[in-house]
Amino acid sequence: MNKKKQVRRIFDSIAHRYDFLNHLLSAGIDFYWRKKALKLTKINSSAALLDVACGTGDFSKAALKFGVSNIVGADLSINMLRLSEDKLPMAKGLVQSVGENLPFKNDTFSNITVAFGVRNFYNISEAFNSFYEVLKENGKVTILEFRLPSNSIVKKFYLFYFNKILPLIGRMVSKDKEAYKYLPESVNEFDTTIDLVDLMQKANFTEIEKHSLTFGIVQVVIGIKKTN
Repeated sequence: MNKKKQVRRIFDSIAHRYDFLNHLLSAGIDFYWRKKALKLTKINSSAALLDVACGTGDFSKAALKFGVSNIVGADLSINMLRLSEDKLPMAKGLVQSVGENLPFKNDTFSNITVAFGVRNFYNISEAFNSFYEVLKENGKVTILEFRLPSNSIVKKFYLFYFNKILPLIGRMVSKDKEAYKYLPESVNEFDTTIDLVDLMQKANFTEIEKHSLTFGIVQVVIGIKKTN
């Protein structure tokens, strides 16, 4: 099974328990991560936001608290989008789409957000190029993603939790054996092989910022489209 089909199957399968598990497994800190990422990117009520890999819409919902009302969500999983529709009835649109091939006109959005979804892309470089095209001049892309902490003690506990505890709880609640085996594997592989800053630079984003949150287990990477 290729990665695109695997990711769609997994997230369609666990959609009904996704929010519950997200909040449980992060001890509710995921709410803080989204809020902090939006603060760092200085989003405001004038934003035209595209939330890629939007899942059930938690990042978009967080943006509402910053006064953002022009929101479009895109995700590969139709079951995730259905839940997002219930949570965000005011959204301008919800589109089943991959990040690598966004079905929007160039220069449409002032902001793109992705929360814990970049590692699920089958070609991150293509996705960043697609982001660049649909962003307006001076538009921002904001990525919130897991990473392996650099502190050896934190890393030891993090890996134990991610590789032992999280898959066990995930299997028990979601009833999907593959889904919460895939999550820690995808994070481990992603962190050792992917440099988000480098890939954003190659996609012509500038003024790139990288921030670490919660002992370095999460990163926020922000880039700006400037053609002049």
